[in-house]
Amino acid sequence: METWAGFCPGLHLSLGIWLVVAAHTLQNTKAEITCASCPSPVQLHLEVLQLGTRTKATQEPGTLQNIRVEFRELGFTDQNTGVDDDHETGEDVPQFLQDASLDGVSSKDDAPGSSEESQRGGDKAGGPDMGEDAALRRARRSGPEFAEFSESGWTGRSGVGAGAPEDRGSLLDGHKQGRSEFRWNRDEGRGNNRQDEPKLTSSTFALTGDSAHNHAVVYWSGQNSSVILILTKLYDFHIGSVTESTLWRSTDYGSTYERMNDKVGSKTVLSYLYVCPTNKRKIMVLTDPEFESSVLISSDEGASYQKYRLTFYVLSLLFHPTEEDWALAYSHDQKLYSSVDFGRKWQLIHERVTPNRFYWSVSGLDKEPDLVHMEAHTPDGNVQYVTCRAQMCTEANRNYPFPGYIDISSLVVQDDYIFIQVPTSGRATYYVSYKRDSFIQTKLPKYSLPKDLHIVSTDEKQVFAAVQEWNQNDTYNLYLSDTRGVYFTLAMENVKTTRGIGGNQMLDLYEVAGIKGMLIANKRQDNQVKTYITYNKGRDWRLLQAPASDLDGNDIHCILPFCSLHLQLQMSENPYLSGTISTKSSAPGIIVATGNIGAELSYNNVGMFISSDAGNSWRQIFEEEHNVWFLDKGGALVAVKQPSVPTRHLWVSFDEGRQWTQHSFSSMPLFVDGVLVEAGTENQIMTFFGHFSHRSEWQLIKIDYKSIYSRNCTEEDYQTWHLHNQGEPCVMGQKQIYMKRRPGNYCMLGKDYSRILSAESCICRAHDFECDYGYERRGDGNCRPSFWFNPSTVSRSCSQGQNYLNSTGYRKVVLNNCTKGVKEMYTARKQQCPNRPPKGLLLTTKDGKLTANMGNNVTFLVHLDEGDSMRTNIQLDFGDGTAVSYSNLSWTEEGIKHVYKSAGIFRVTALAENMLGYDSTTLFLHVT
Repeated sequence: METWAGFCPGLHLSLGIWLVVAAHTLQNTKAEITCASCPSPVQLHLEVLQLGTRTKATQEPGTLQNIRVEFRELGFTDQNTGVDDDHETGEDVPQFLQDASLDGVSSKDDAPGSSEESQRGGDKAGGPDMGEDAALRRARRSGPEFAEFSESGWTGRSGVGAGAPEDRGSLLDGHKQGRSEFRWNRDEGRGNNRQDEPKLTSSTFALTGDSAHNHAVVYWSGQNSSVILILTKLYDFHIGSVTESTLWRSTDYGSTYERMNDKVGSKTVLSYLYVCPTNKRKIMVLTDPEFESSVLISSDEGASYQKYRLTFYVLSLLFHPTEEDWALAYSHDQKLYSSVDFGRKWQLIHERVTPNRFYWSVSGLDKEPDLVHMEAHTPDGNVQYVTCRAQMCTEANRNYPFPGYIDISSLVVQDDYIFIQVPTSGRATYYVSYKRDSFIQTKLPKYSLPKDLHIVSTDEKQVFAAVQEWNQNDTYNLYLSDTRGVYFTLAMENVKTTRGIGGNQMLDLYEVAGIKGMLIANKRQDNQVKTYITYNKGRDWRLLQAPASDLDGNDIHCILPFCSLHLQLQMSENPYLSGTISTKSSAPGIIVATGNIGAELSYNNVGMFISSDAGNSWRQIFEEEHNVWFLDKGGALVAVKQPSVPTRHLWVSFDEGRQWTQHSFSSMPLFVDGVLVEAGTENQIMTFFGHFSHRSEWQLIKIDYKSIYSRNCTEEDYQTWHLHNQGEPCVMGQKQIYMKRRPGNYCMLGKDYSRILSAESCICRAHDFECDYGYERRGDGNCRPSFWFNPSTVSRSCSQGQNYLNSTGYRKVVLNNCTKGVKEMYTARKQQCPNRPPKGLLLTTKDGKLTANMGNNVTFLVHLDEGDSMRTNIQLDFGDGTAVSYSNLSWTEEGIKHVYKSAGIFRVTALAENMLGYDSTTLFLHVT
């Protein structure tokens, strides 16, 4: 079981943390799934990357260097970082399923230490692991989050949001092409109505002396700091190690850089750099353990450093979401350490911890701020969910919130929810804890036989889950839960997945930033893939209407449902390239995407399309793929050709893509590896990173685009825009009016620019309600009980004298704000709990095994599907002449322990009985 997602304060699996693994280690990776915009997805049933082994170098002498660049925003960590829920990579990490990579719950019998972590060990294994799910913003909870680039193309790292190059078209082929093979044409890829403009103010800085370095990492604080740090390294593929490194620092947004090697030690070889998410001035730099195992600490944004020796090799770090000096470190030998003085001293928390399955406490839910959630292995190979305080984690101080053993890599702690998967021999069983209450088994439709389940998102007071049924291979079904994450209903069948470079899968599902409840998905049906859109969280879906005309003004005859617009929904593996679809919460209603017009989704003859009215209508803006970013809080768009082609121009639009002006930013064509946009809200600055040729040094071009604005915006420069769904003004139960800059006004938005002008609740109607668990929509539009569901069933927790909510077959779409109308008719009604006999009694052992050792404790677990748990007597006969009896089910919640003093096969029988009837069950236990 898993969630895309994962992710920092406010960071959601999750839609945008990206897991990437270098090309020469792909043979060691296994499949994961994430979603396009999902904030760190959570995956239940994750096949974990192998840990602890070092891959041999595969590059032969004489081949071109695999030069790559990593980009990382300073302070980015994947547990709750408080980032905005925009889905334009390069500025914001997506909140929905972000994807980033999903945290996984695996039903595989992976032994501790059997999976290889490639986060800090990335240089040994080809690249760091960007841990769980773009998101979906919360994918893996530990390790540096960044993306890598190769001068000859993407390096092959895979993970959340990873899409195959042939599917995306934005990456170079895997073979290492010299850049001199390309030719540059200033007119390539031009779209409609373009005008030439003067050259922008720019400055270029070359990292002189680093031309041999084939690996560069770019860090920027992203919060009005002028400091940019760049770490370049020479990675030797033959010995599998970093042999040289240089640390560069800029204090003027990238105009100039200072070499910092003398400050860290001229012979010190650095591997990774981490920035505290709650105090961007505090930085940790880790040395390469092939030379020494140390940490260098800076409290002045990298201006000076102090070195401290480490007794272990750090694979990944996880900072506390609020306490700036607290951090967790995961070592190469699967030990978890904590520090409360920003890395100066470390204390062992626990041994045999599963990689990427440790989490800090969640504010408002956990009582102690220093509580650590982790998945740990017992000496005999079982897996448990363990909590303890970071500096007080002796055996006596440890707690076990779930009474039984769990599957490896199944623990996910995200937002209000905790997910685990339990080992079973038959159908996979998943449990959820909502707001730290007791674990409850999740309920999918009874006909569902999942072989894989991922928690895609948890950030909007419900859970999105992607379930792969026993008969599905490259598609998943999308389910939505109630607020507690227990009852799941089907939202869409056969959502397409895209196979990534490393074998990972990305769910073709995208949450539009800034508009609640709006999703775009690619669905496979009748051997075709089509793009659908919903405005009410999957209650209703429809195809996209194609543009009425092409770039040249010629009519396009595309009639629904036979022909429509189809979009590619892959987020970029590189957070500083835009990916195939972009939205931004400060520019509501604007969607820019790569796509095609026809009967189905295609990766041939694609173009760039834009919608200015939240997907109701579309226009084509380019004939070829471009990276498109939002400038000035979304008030303007900037476009650059895909990185496979060098360029010295960019295009800017102030009217939502109708008119484009060309600007020159470099005297020579540049292969653009990535772009930092809006390095500070008070500064209109972009920084381009790239190379002039394959053999050139790293080129950093700082662009001040303030000159393209004529003035600051005034009240007259704004207009109102009404959100609608094909003319229907009520979306998610509200009439929403937004303020937008008038298209074509060359003015700069103010920092106090507000987006939503008003939101008025609508009268509830049928489309504000979805079918409740156990019900399905029939041809007449009404929700009726499914064939497998008995609507008279009442939870066993419902005791005589209490009340329960009896479903009408409908439930209001989560976060829908409608009032009155049909609300009372569709809302569940309060009724008294009926007297009923026990039914569905289940007896298992805690470890899920039917064998035990003589003289050892055996823990039995009793579960009852139906019946009054408070008035049902439980009897357990151990089969050896010993029996116990309990007055109600609550006494058995922690399990029933028994020690067998002789060997043999014992018949163990459980009986549940009340005044209305009884139920019994039996298992046979082999004691040796």
